[in-house]
Amino acid sequence: MSDRRAAFHALHHAARPLLLPNAWDHASAAALAARGHPAIGTTSLGVAAAAGRPDGEAATAWETLALAGRLARLPVLLTVDVEAGFSDDPATVAGYVAELAGLGAVGINLEDGRADGTLADIDATADKIAAVKAAVPDLFVNARTDTWWLGLADPLPQTLNRARAYRAAGADGIFVPGIAELATLRLLSERIDAPLNALHQPGGPGLAELGRAGVARVSTGSLLFRAALAAALDTAAAIRADTVTTPPTPPTLPSYAEVQGLVAAADN
Repeated sequence: MSDRRAAFHALHHAARPLLLPNAWDHASAAALAARGHPAIGTTSLGVAAAAGRPDGEAATAWETLALAGRLARLPVLLTVDVEAGFSDDPATVAGYVAELAGLGAVGINLEDGRADGTLADIDATADKIAAVKAAVPDLFVNARTDTWWLGLADPLPQTLNRARAYRAAGADGIFVPGIAELATLRLLSERIDAPLNALHQPGGPGLAELGRAGVARVSTGSLLFRAALAAALDTAAAIRADTVTTPPTPPTLPSYAEVQGLVAAADN
């Protein structure tokens, strides 16, 4: 496993950014692996929605662990989105991540955004990172800060402050989703002493542009799951209307909130 984890670390220091597609089940992961992607991640929204549970509320610890066990057998490097660790207790988070590592995961994504739209305490998140690194030192911990994602009025100072704290705790990479401006990404890549992870945004910069801005890793997040859902809905609608065309028209993606709403509707 140490060789596989080292290989995953190395992918963050290549000439071209690592494109990390995010899967939500065995089929999507296996298909991505078959297309030659050297590494894949999971998407917490996709995993949660597929299980009929809400994302970001620590509701899918079991489903995530079970999925990781299946995906780790694929010929691909696996990193797992664990939301905020599925617990507020650093030791519990570390124990959970150690289980993932034992199954074969080479990395995790750990976030500081909370379901109520606020940021978790910076020290609490740093404590989780430190506990995970103490338990599995060579696991790649990608620390996600939602300073931009949550729309803070002045996100840059908080982003840099949290990045420094998470790096000091042992984080191997910093993920700041929600930014499409290349100048901002360049600034962050210059001021954060770790591989910078950006979230791909449809219509936003491409891999080459992001790479020139200093981005080391580009995640798709829930995009592939939402695209698959959109394609299924559009295909079913076209069949019902007897208007199936080849090639199909581009799908209209459901939003994150709409996918979450499907789970909420099922609970009522």
